[in-house]
Amino acid sequence: MLAGAVPRQSRSLFTRRSRIRSFTSTAPVRADFTHVVIGGGVIGIATARALAQKSASSSSSGTLLLERHASIGTETSSRNSEVIHAGLYYGPGTLKTRLCIAGKQKMYAFCAARGVPHANVGKWVIAQNEAEREALEGLHAVCRDELHVPTRFVGEREAREAEPAVRAAAGILESPTTGIVDSHGLMVALQGEFEDAGGVTAVNSTVTRIEPLPLAGGSEKPGSRGWRLTVRDSATGEESTIDTETIVNSAGLSAADVHNMIVPPERRTRLYYAKGNYFSYAASEPRVGRLIYPATLPGAGGLGTHLTLDLAGRLRFGPDVEWVDDREDLAVNTARFPDVLAAVRRYLPNIDETALSPDYAGIRPKLSRGGAVGAGKGFFDFHIQMEDGFAGWVNMLGMESPGLTSSIAIGDYVRDLFYGTRTVG
Repeated sequence: MLAGAVPRQSRSLFTRRSRIRSFTSTAPVRADFTHVVIGGGVIGIATARALAQKSASSSSSGTLLLERHASIGTETSSRNSEVIHAGLYYGPGTLKTRLCIAGKQKMYAFCAARGVPHANVGKWVIAQNEAEREALEGLHAVCRDELHVPTRFVGEREAREAEPAVRAAAGILESPTTGIVDSHGLMVALQGEFEDAGGVTAVNSTVTRIEPLPLAGGSEKPGSRGWRLTVRDSATGEESTIDTETIVNSAGLSAADVHNMIVPPERRTRLYYAKGNYFSYAASEPRVGRLIYPATLPGAGGLGTHLTLDLAGRLRFGPDVEWVDDREDLAVNTARFPDVLAAVRRYLPNIDETALSPDYAGIRPKLSRGGAVGAGKGFFDFHIQMEDGFAGWVNMLGMESPGLTSSIAIGDYVRDLFYGTRTVG
């Protein structure tokens, strides 16, 4: 959290009626809101901020952010590596690459201007054999020739002097623009700007039904006249309705549920859940001063069990990839510890295994089971679009890494989709 910051006192939708008009079961003359964003993770907050800042300068009815939990950012947004990614992995022309690179720049600027704790610590990607070395060379070439993202190979002598505890048998590729961020502090700052622009945050607010408002006939698309949402107070069970001109599905792990409330049965979808287990490290040795990632081979479902730092310099390791069916399964799977230890020892051979302990786990929403994190076979890009056949609905599915890094750019991108501008990518 920001030093000295007090969390925003977000309340249930049902305690804020003085700020919200026309909560009735009949269609109002004017919608209660111009935009409703469903999901209060970092992407939803950043999107709500961008929309609120845009609509604050017009005569629109404002922006509402709905979060089903008692506070913002309690799912994937707070259970990740807190890394500001450079944009190395996702291939030329993809949304993930475009939004990650733009988002990284916006993130550093925002954090510096708002006092959000962060650090540009850099990252080493480590190769231990020829196949991994070839992967690094290919990654470096793409970054240099197509993405224009800075990377460089680190010489053996420099590596020994800088990080003597790190083993890299076949080479090191450095990403100097990778960093870390206090994700909670980031979300508090974004929420503050959202509410300063007139936005309303409603927690304990679960969307249970979404339907387009009645059309006038002809060839209008569903949603052309707006949307009606039924919202249940997660604490009391009380229900109410909201009419809005537009909706944004930023529900993260629950995004498929929201999608399926709107589309016909033949267009329904599902998400797949990749659980990542993290382990903290209590010993003072070995010391490492930057992020360490193993080389990623084509088709890998994650970036490998890597070494990350928190802003106090403490080491942690993760995430691995464990496919689960239960998106609420957030207990660290200690049975995976031997595999995690073996993965870490490839690049940090002198680690003290007695100093490792279970820390936390997070769930990543994937568009396919076994989908690849990097460009190539099995890769799935972010799904961020005005959904075909509907009006006034931006749909976001599969918002995994680099979602945190991309969040501010994603918010701007969604704003541009609604307002017909292009300021990102």
